[in-house]
Amino acid sequence: MLKQMLRIRGGRMYKVRFLVPVLMLVFCAQCFGAASVDLSKAVIVSSSATKIQANAADMLKDEVEKRTRIGLEVSSKMPGGDKIVILIGTAKELAAKSYRPAAGFEVLSKADAYAVWVDTSKRGSATICAAGYDDRGTLFAVGWLLRMLEMSRDRVSVSGDIKIATAPRYPLRGHQIGYRPKTNSYDAWTLAMWEQYYRDMIVFGTNAVELLPPRTDDAADSPHFVKPQLEMMVDMSQLAADYGLDVWIWFPAMEDDYSKEKTVKASIDEWGDVFRSLPKIDVVFVPGGDPGNTHPSQLMPFMEKQKKNLTKYHPKGQLWVSPQGFDWKNKGRRGWLNAFLDILQQEEPAWLDGVVFGPQVAISLPKLREAVPARYPIRRYPDITHSGGGQYEVENWDEAYDDTLGREPINPRPYFYTSKFRELQQHAMGFITYSEGCNDDVNKIIWSCLGWDPDMKVENILREYSRYFISRRYEEKFAEGLAGLERNWVGPLKKNDVVYETLKLFQEMERRATPQDKLNWRFQQGLYRAYYDAYIKARLEYETKLEKDAIEVLKKADSIGALAAVDMAEAILDKAVTEKVRPEWRARTFEMAEALYQSIRMQLSVKRYKGIRISRGANLDSIDVPLNDAEKMKKRFRSIRKSKTESEQLRAIRKMVD
Repeated sequence: MLKQMLRIRGGRMYKVRFLVPVLMLVFCAQCFGAASVDLSKAVIVSSSATKIQANAADMLKDEVEKRTRIGLEVSSKMPGGDKIVILIGTAKELAAKSYRPAAGFEVLSKADAYAVWVDTSKRGSATICAAGYDDRGTLFAVGWLLRMLEMSRDRVSVSGDIKIATAPRYPLRGHQIGYRPKTNSYDAWTLAMWEQYYRDMIVFGTNAVELLPPRTDDAADSPHFVKPQLEMMVDMSQLAADYGLDVWIWFPAMEDDYSKEKTVKASIDEWGDVFRSLPKIDVVFVPGGDPGNTHPSQLMPFMEKQKKNLTKYHPKGQLWVSPQGFDWKNKGRRGWLNAFLDILQQEEPAWLDGVVFGPQVAISLPKLREAVPARYPIRRYPDITHSGGGQYEVENWDEAYDDTLGREPINPRPYFYTSKFRELQQHAMGFITYSEGCNDDVNKIIWSCLGWDPDMKVENILREYSRYFISRRYEEKFAEGLAGLERNWVGPLKKNDVVYETLKLFQEMERRATPQDKLNWRFQQGLYRAYYDAYIKARLEYETKLEKDAIEVLKKADSIGALAAVDMAEAILDKAVTEKVRPEWRARTFEMAEALYQSIRMQLSVKRYKGIRISRGANLDSIDVPLNDAEKMKKRFRSIRKSKTESEQLRAIRKMVD
């Protein structure tokens, strides 16, 4: 069988690998100039009345209409005449209507698998078939079709010979989406916004979400909440059920002492209220730490009780645990990891369903996999949201970025996270990422795509992201821009000229952007980071020069006088405020922050948008943090002015200069 083929789309040629037999069989005959099929008058036909398939049809209709203004008809019956049809259903349902893919492209017998092809053998017109192995597979078939459609204002079409048959490599591909105050956007989202985000992730292969309970290590309330936490949690669980997504609950054990019967009973009641309220729970995940501080000898019996509590309301519900924080940097937990592993190895508790590898686990994932009995699957819990102070910090991050952008900036890091995925994922059955908001949106899509096909090229993921979420006009340029934002953070900022090139690229797209493009929050995020990064680089260069100029003045103190030199040097340093460099870049950054609050509720400022704190993504508030030693120098100036004699003042100045 062929190992690879050449695939062409939009005039570009790139390789598609065959992953046989488990992962993927792909053939795209549009490569050979097949005529496109005009779908502007197509009818979407759903072959089943299930809620998931109905949502698949609605998703296709809605997403096409948003991008083209074309409202496709949705029907439960095949239309007569020669109308173009987009037929959605399971492979069995389509086969019952005599619609089957060509030999070699059958739907694989695996959860979430699907096939998409064009049938021209019946009805005298084309039928685009989107068939899933199961109901959820139909969603992913529709998602892939959406990624392949040629959509623009008042136009929608597809290649007449597209063919794909594919199944995911990893069964779990999810993201944590906590409706809680400690996020930079999520706490302000409405249910309609959540549904849109569910759809966006489904299009790229996500099949699970992880919710958070009302009580965690977070504040009790947020000024942004549109409804109480438990009420929203119930709605988000139901929404996931309607789309066939797996529902995980991150549920920390935060009490001080679970040896007390009263404490255990109160926790059983508290957790039970959540379990009873939610319409769908597949798995409860209890982190061993962050938060939590319970020795495994107490934690495991407590969890066994909670498993019984869970299955009262969700009979198939599972319970997983992580050894987070055990022995981590010896924070008073020495020996906890061995105690945990001893319980698993010696007792192999039947009530436990799996183990999670996340931040602050004291051993590597391969070593954890070796130590944990084979009966327990391992899931990853990678931190994709923090650029500093987390599991995957930016290496050698320039201090200027660290001081301004901070811990949770908008952080597309496609190449870095691709390497981290491929480095370890073979040791786990899947992942649910750790996220604090939509700042890591690109990283979510990278993980979802690689969870389906680990060999998918980063460049192709970025192109499909840009094509689908922004515009096919920006398929190349926006993808280049996202890669540029990652390169902006490589090496010393003073020497990184990529920053200005990235801004030029985004400014070019900005000049050509339609009103709809400018209202797109993903487009706004790219602009925000491009302007922010360039402004910080310009400030760093400018303020470094100001400091150097101030020191040159101080060197002349013997001839011009100590206090005169101090005054002149301070005036030079003050130009960082009185004569700002690139004020237009700074102003545009503020405009993008306002746009992002309006579009996606990003809280990029504590004062302006009620963000919880600067370190939680509110980096607009730190955009003017001094990037030189001006504050320290001014403090020394105040001390020098208090000196009684000129000679003392000069000695202090010489010490500064030296």
